[in-house]
This record gives sequence, structure tokens and C-alpha cells, in this order.
Amino acid sequence: MAVLDDPAVPIQSHAELVRVFGRIGLLSFGGPAAQIALMHRELVETRGWLTEKQYLQALSFCMLLPGPEAMQLATYAGWRMAGVAGGLIGGLLFVIPGAVVILGLAALYAAYGNVPLAEALFLGIKATVIIIVAQALIRVSGKALTSALAYTLAIAAFLGLFVLQLPYPVIVIGAGIIGALAAATPATDAATRAPAVPFSATARTVSIWATIWLVPLAGLWVIDPGGILAEIGLFFAKLAVVTFGGAYAVLAWMIQAVVQDFEWLTTAQMMDALGLAETTPGPLILVTEFVGFLAGNAEGGLALGVTAALVTLWVTFAPCFLWIFVGAPYVDWIATRPRLQGALDGITAAVVGVIANLSLWFALHVLFGQVSRMEIGVGIGIWLPAPGSVNLGAVALTALAASLLLWRKLDLLVALPLMAVAGLALSAVTGLI
Repeated sequence: MAVLDDPAVPIQSHAELVRVFGRIGLLSFGGPAAQIALMHRELVETRGWLTEKQYLQALSFCMLLPGPEAMQLATYAGWRMAGVAGGLIGGLLFVIPGAVVILGLAALYAAYGNVPLAEALFLGIKATVIIIVAQALIRVSGKALTSALAYTLAIAAFLGLFVLQLPYPVIVIGAGIIGALAAATPATDAATRAPAVPFSATARTVSIWATIWLVPLAGLWVIDPGGILAEIGLFFAKLAVVTFGGAYAVLAWMIQAVVQDFEWLTTAQMMDALGLAETTPGPLILVTEFVGFLAGNAEGGLALGVTAALVTLWVTFAPCFLWIFVGAPYVDWIATRPRLQGALDGITAAVVGVIANLSLWFALHVLFGQVSRMEIGVGIGIWLPAPGSVNLGAVALTALAASLLLWRKLDLLVALPLMAVAGLALSAVTGLI
């Protein structure tokens, strides 16, 4: 099944999808909160390709899936516009710009070590992301929080993550259960008009995309069982299945395995990899590409490094298309089932708290040099910055970004390059580069 029979969904040409999702891919800095905000601005506010309800339902659905939710949201949006081809355009263009940048930075890093010029360029972009996310949080919360229960779930999700550090899946599943229990039970008229999704179509989609994902991995084991490429492919394929809640949810496990078990990178290299991935476009899980490149490069030079990076990208992102193309046809069907819709509504409300948590965490780490967690009880704590570590340059850049976006109302495609230059200039003046 491709695009649902929904007259409210405008079908777009492939060329238009390439233009818009290419723009999103180039501007998708700052992690999932900023990327979700950017897509909301581009797809809902500016173009009206998705309604607010469609966007929030899709976001709630993607939050339940393993893998980078923002990339999967782009894939879903493309699918609604033009079926599988549109989904491929949306998903691939969300990943490719960042993947190209990460590959270039990884090659430079392998040759020369840390890249301070890149960090200087991205300082201004980080400041801009703070404003983008704040705008989106206000807009999304205004649409998603329409009841006392929704406000309660949003606040609980924020406190659960920021104060209690509960596992992300616990937050999402709990919100879904509460939303389902609180939902009205009578069937809606729309339930009788919901498009049926043939089981044969779902099974065919599963078989096609599971084959696309796993056959190349099996080929690596046949060609060189136990080799570096096979090891990299298997490890990151496993990672793709358990990455619920985005990259942050599995970073600790990944770092431990990469540094201690496989010894592909040192701890210092892993920290540098995370820093560079944080400041490039695309999902944070692209840090896996950096790891794959360095592991391959150390084993057999540049060619093997590039091959290992490509293998890592394949096994990390191919399953994302599997999850979306199998599940996307059911999103509107779920909306016609009161209990299931109630669960999605509960998750949508919790997502506001999730975005608020990510936004605050990101802003603290951009504006302050030292941020630590103060424990105030068993399992209870709060992230606090050291007042003396405030980065006045980052504060000034954030104020500049606010003036460009909120006062001058510049297009992001104009504001981001200007802010990158401003960050470079500030770093030059202060002697950071």
C-alpha cells in the first residue's frame, strides 16, 4: 500500500520532494529536538504538507520505533507525499548530507587528529539550534497539550527524564498505557471508513526490506567470516534493533563495546566522535559511521575505512525503511481506534516533555562549559551548570541567532551560514582556532 486515500494529503512531485527534503537534510543540525522542530516548520507551517494532527500522530508512531525518530519521521512524510519513492527521498536526503560531512571529518581526523576549525564553525550553529528548538517547543506544545491529562503527561515525562533519568521506553510505554486507559471507548464512524491494509501487502514489504537489509550482511560473513567488515556489520545491525529512544539511549552501551570489547577506538577518540557528530547535520546515530571509518582505517587504510563506513551506514539505516514502510499504512488506521488513538495521544503529550528535556540539556551544554548532575536523593537528581563556566561567546551568539530568526525573520538557509561565520569569527578573536 502506498499513499492513503486521503484528499487532505497533497501529492508532490519527486523533484519538489528532492528540493524540500534536501533543504531539510542540509539544515538538520542539533539533534532530534531541533530536527523535529525544523520539519514541523517546513512541512506543517510553511507548506502544509501535513496537518498538525498528522504530524503529531506520525511523530508519536516514530517515537515507538527503534532508530533515529527524526529520520523516520522524514521517511514517513515522504511516504505520505509519494509512496515508497517519496519515503526513500525523505529518508535518504535526511541522512546523506550529514553522512558526507562525517566521512570527510573522519578522514581528516584520522590524518590530522581533532578538527578545531569544524568545531568553531559549528559553534554558531549550536546557538541557532537553541532558538529553533525553543520556537518549536512552544508551537508543538500549544497543539499537543489540549487537556489536563496531556499537561500532566508532558510534565511527568520531563521530570522522569531530567530528574529521575528513567529509561526512555518506560516513559513512552507508560504514557501510551495511560492514554489508552483514559480514552473514550465507542467506535468512531471513521473506523468503518479506515482503509484496510492487506496482510499480504505487509508480508511482502517485510520480506523485501528485510532482504535488502540482511542479505549484504550475510554476504560479508560468507566472503570473510569474522573479518572486520563482518564484525562491524553485525554489531551495528544489532545496535539498530535496540536503539529505542534515539542514539542517546544506547550511547553508553555502544561506547563500552567499541572501546573495551572491540578496541576499535580509544575513549578520547570516542568522545571526539560524539562531539563532531553533535555539530553536523543529520541524526546523532551517524556517530556510528565515524566509528566504522576509524575501525576500518586502522585495520587496512583509507579504502577499508570508507568501505567500513558504508557498511555501517547500510546496516544502521536500512532497517529504518523497513519499520516505516511496514508500519506507515497503519498510522491512520490507528487513529480510528479509540484506545489506540488514546495511546498515541498520550505518547504525543509525553513527546512534548521529551523535547523539553532535550532542549534544556542541549542549551545547558552549549551555554556552559561545565554541567554536572547534583544528586538530591536515591535515583533523584538535577543537571546544574557551574555559574562560573558560562560561555559568554555562546550567549552572545544565541542572542544574535534570536535577533536574526525572531526579529529579522531570516530564512534558516540564510541564518545558519551567517551564524557559522559568526562562530568562526568569534573563535578567531578569542584564539580558539
